Amino acid sequence: MAVPAGPGPPARAVAYRMLGSLSEADDAVQETWLRLSRSGAGQVDNLTGWLTTITGRVCLDMLRSRAARREEPLDLHVPDPVVSSDAGADPEQQALLADAVGLALQVVLQELAPAERLAFVLHDIFAVPYGQIAAIVDRSPNAAWLLASRARRRVREAAAVPDADLDSQRKAVDAFFAASRAGDLGALVVLLAPDVVARADFGAAPAGVSRQVRGARAVAEQAVTFARLAPFVRPALVNGAAGAVVAAHGKVTTIMAFTVRNGKITEIDILADPARLRQLDRYFPHGR
Repeated sequence: MAVPAGPGPPARAVAYRMLGSLSEADDAVQETWLRLSRSGAGQVDNLTGWLTTITGRVCLDMLRSRAARREEPLDLHVPDPVVSSDAGADPEQQALLADAVGLALQVVLQELAPAERLAFVLHDIFAVPYGQIAAIVDRSPNAAWLLASRARRRVREAAAVPDADLDSQRKAVDAFFAASRAGDLGALVVLLAPDVVARADFGAAPAGVSRQVRGARAVAEQAVTFARLAPFVRPALVNGAAGAVVAAHGKVTTIMAFTVRNGKITEIDILADPARLRQLDRYFPHGR
């Protein structure tokens, strides 16, 4: 069942930002609608506000349950990407992309405590007032403000603010793949920020495979080794930013998200876990 259009954040967009998982976001929205059906929509004066509040509570419970069961993987984990073609998003993805946050920020969000994550996502991304957030976390509005403030400080320390211009992002990403395809190490180093970080989620990767690489030279050397994948690279929007999908014969093998700041690539987030990519296949745009 789809969330009705209207002012305020769509429930699925809230759930995805909170959980970093497309399938769990769908589960959270379904649970929200079940609660609505049990309470009766006719008894709700402000449907949008009610949906936001209940979706937030459902996601908060899911995050706390996840933490209690220690379900977060010990190895590096790249959140589910939202992928669309450069030509435009499918209608179903529009709500997620309308308030898109980069995959690098999603990585930072998953390090926050559940209540901090909720306060930051609802207030800073969706402009939900602190009074409404306070009701969700069962604290005072001032305590909700403190939660968001702490989260905001951690986000600012860890997440770079990307260039807003999509064309400049695409220019940097295209140049990255052109230099990689040509094996031009020097050109790659120039395109990368000195403190660039590349994170890769391979799932059950073999021993010795680096999941995180830092520094322009080290990242450039790794990029050159992937030159063989160049014929299968297709440009895409990943969480609303310039990125790429690697697909051969209709099968996605890798999704790459880039953070471009001041014309330099500062972060690369790579999802190459075959099991997760199979699970996410239904969320990918058609016509790969």
